[in-house]
Amino acid sequence: MQYKSMQAAGQIPATLMPDTPQAAVPVVGSCITRQARRIYVGNIPFGFNEQEMIDFFNQQMHLNGLAQAEGNPILACQVNRDKNFAFLECRSIDETTQAMAFDGINFKGQSLKLRRPLNYQPVPGNSGLESGSTIMGMPGVVSTVVPDSPNKIFVGGLPNYLNEEQVKELLTSFGPLKAFNLVKDVTSSLSKGYAFAEYADPTITDQAIAGLNGMQLGDKKLIVQRASAGNKHMVGAPAQLQVPGMVGSGPGQPTEVLCLLNMVVPEELTDEEEYEDILEDIREECGKFGEVRSLEIPRPVPGVEVPGCGKVFIEFGSSMECQKAQHALTGRKFSNRVVVTSYFDPDKYHRRDF
Repeated sequence: MQYKSMQAAGQIPATLMPDTPQAAVPVVGSCITRQARRIYVGNIPFGFNEQEMIDFFNQQMHLNGLAQAEGNPILACQVNRDKNFAFLECRSIDETTQAMAFDGINFKGQSLKLRRPLNYQPVPGNSGLESGSTIMGMPGVVSTVVPDSPNKIFVGGLPNYLNEEQVKELLTSFGPLKAFNLVKDVTSSLSKGYAFAEYADPTITDQAIAGLNGMQLGDKKLIVQRASAGNKHMVGAPAQLQVPGMVGSGPGQPTEVLCLLNMVVPEELTDEEEYEDILEDIREECGKFGEVRSLEIPRPVPGVEVPGCGKVFIEFGSSMECQKAQHALTGRKFSNRVVVTSYFDPDKYHRRDF
């Protein structure tokens, strides 16, 4: 009886079949492998049940070809609603490692954080579990782990009311992200006002730093710089690099031309009627701050890389009017996207050098 109760409690492995492929054997009850088969899931949404999360991950595992045998790789889910996290239990060690690739996946509007349990120890002899192994990310999923690298950036001075999706929108106006993590208070889950990120294309890191550093968001100014140790002395110092055509760092010195990023996406500009509506909306909104002399929204052309596509350029009657618009529009939402602003070189604007 004692043996059976210990087995049921997981102190003695229920099955020990070394010759059988790991993925094909549900190893429930094995205390030896349990921690290697568990995944911590943070930043969970409200109002879902355990079965919904189990079904979601099982579906994702099968859709992405990560299930290593018939049946469901995810066996159980325990949710701690007070502390806003959950634990998933997988049937095999290798499938647990595969599932870690879903870190950052969107579940009911929240980017989930997937981590190993704190007391996780790699189990020797199982593929993919050595501590040095790298888990490949899933296409289209932005990882929530931002490893130290020369292209890791620090984003400080964020207003606390901005959530993950809004901060991501701000950053992706320069290009898609590879990894992103908004640092939150553990107890309240509120933003601490800073984040770390890395772009999928490292060549745009400098452009993003130059365009975002010093930008006014509400009553705060962003501090954006490389997170690497060699740049620590630069905290608070504006980046000297420039986004092509943009004057200075952050919004730069006022000119009469304002460039708006993250306000439109190329897909919205293909339809003639929608394009005219957008032009009218922007002209009307900007007219509140002064005379709008001209307005340019470069449109996509199939098979051609159009310079400035996805940006909006507005020429005002004076730099003072442009400045009023810049203060009012920065951080505003347009079609649920947070608008990023910068002054633009008038000569380049008139040459259509976008």
